Amino acid sequence: MDPKERIVPGAELRGVTLDCADPQTLAGFYGALTGMRELFSTGEFVALTNGSGCDLGFQRVDGYRAPQWPGQDVPQQFHLDFRADDLDAMEELALELGAAKPDHQPGDGRWRVLLDPAGHPFCLTSP
Repeated sequence: MDPKERIVPGAELRGVTLDCADPQTLAGFYGALTGMRELFSTGEFVALTNGSGCDLGFQRVDGYRAPQWPGQDVPQQFHLDFRADDLDAMEELALELGAAKPDHQPGDGRWRVLLDPAGHPFCLTSP
């Protein structure tokens, strides 16, 4: 049978896990930013959930190197996008929680690029 003709259930995204040096600290940042709560925690891994079925995980990696934005000496590999009704207020909260705002801001103000405390770029977008 041709694989394209097979009928199988689609894969459902269960979660995304970010590499970092300190899972507890990064989970605390994203928990405060998103309102997600801790689902599971060890010294090496923390998972956050909001009950949507798609959790956010953080795993300790020895020798972790933060991505470089916007350069690609250490590529970002992926980034997270968060919708915010009030971009200014959400940016202010993220910065208070430990995010940084790089000088390079593409998108003509339609979104904001920030760096989490581990250096991962993420975007705040309006609805």
